[in-house]
Amino acid sequence: MKKKSSQKLLFVYNANSGARNAILDSMHKVFSPSTYDCNLCDITYGLVSENRTWKKFRQDSPHAMVFLHKDEFAKKYASKFGHKFTFPIVLTEGESGLEVLIPTEELNELKTAHALVRLVKNRTV
Repeated sequence: MKKKSSQKLLFVYNANSGARNAILDSMHKVFSPSTYDCNLCDITYGLVSENRTWKKFRQDSPHAMVFLHKDEFAKKYASKFGHKFTFPIVLTEGESGLEVLIPTEELNELKTAHALVRLVKNRTV
């Protein structure tokens, strides 16, 4: 069994939690993909299931990963750290608090799960 890294990665989607929101997001992806606001959602999930490339990377990664919707992140971290972030975003959580690993602008430029995997690997070595 692989030893887990002490570095925790937080992936925060630009979407709210809940079944109703998930359905609305899926419909948005189908009917108006060019205006869908969460490229992280788009890359890591298809319409109904997790992207295979991403899922394999996530399962094999030595890093602890936490996936939150923006409303969940606000409840759990905003009052604690007082940060104002844009979403989607990938953060690291360590002894010194939260740090940006992949900013919103860069996430929004990615086109594939392979590109996201490569970026995460390069930045967490």
